[in-house]
Amino acid sequence: MDNKNAKGWLYLLPAFLFLGAFLIYPLIDVFVYSFEEGYNSASQTFSGTGMYNYSYVLHDPYFLQAVKNTLILVAVTVPLSTGLALLISVALSSIKPLRDLFQTIYFLPYVTNTLAVGLVFMILFKKTAYSDGLVNLLIQSFGGSSVDFIDGPYWAKMFVLCFYTIWVVMPFKILILTSALASVNQIYYNAARVDGTPKWRIFTKITLPMISPMIFYLVITGFIGAFKAYSDAVALFGTDLNAAEMNTIVGYVYDMLYGDSGGYPSYASAAAIILFVIVLTITCINLLVSKKHVHY
Repeated sequence: MDNKNAKGWLYLLPAFLFLGAFLIYPLIDVFVYSFEEGYNSASQTFSGTGMYNYSYVLHDPYFLQAVKNTLILVAVTVPLSTGLALLISVALSSIKPLRDLFQTIYFLPYVTNTLAVGLVFMILFKKTAYSDGLVNLLIQSFGGSSVDFIDGPYWAKMFVLCFYTIWVVMPFKILILTSALASVNQIYYNAARVDGTPKWRIFTKITLPMISPMIFYLVITGFIGAFKAYSDAVALFGTDLNAAEMNTIVGYVYDMLYGDSGGYPSYASAAAIILFVIVLTITCINLLVSKKHVHY
């Protein structure tokens, strides 16, 4: 028995080494950096330890703006993308002859380069000297006034960012939910139809509970992905996100490391730890909620 256990731990050793080197150690290193005040990246020295880095970050207007943008992005895109993906998946499941074709069509945005999709969105929404953009042309055709969605008011830019994020993440959710719906045992549906159960009740009492683990998985990964958003904003508004008031928490961390205000790894580490705490808190809340609403 001891030899078998030793052999099992030996097989796991490469994975433990990999996780320790590329996950555990960097996390501990970032945590230590976040408490080092006045850190000089050139000489790798610091003047003291304390909570100043956290105080600076939490009072930095750029960071507060990034937190606001990220929270709005999370609150809007996660429920909307999951709900729309569920509706589309249910619709696809009812069109069996063309289901595979539509699955492929809906999955195309997921395999398309993020920056390429962002370029298309800029063409649709950005006002130029030659055109107001396709979306503004549609708005004007209905009697509305054009809006600069890329360089205009804050609400317009946030609308485009949320729309873009939903567009990018929804194909993956559709694929997962379509597969989950296909795995539901048809016996439950047949029994419900024999009893004359309405379709809406079948959906709420059979379909949703049976695919609730997949929905919960998509919600958790959706929250984590939305909190880590950065490339989406860059694709739409360029690299100077602070000037556009569209930066995210991950973008703020990047700027503190490599941007125009870069060279401050301690501030970046503090912001990264704050992001980690936020994501961990949201994940724990979701896990507590799932105990009552997820059926395994």
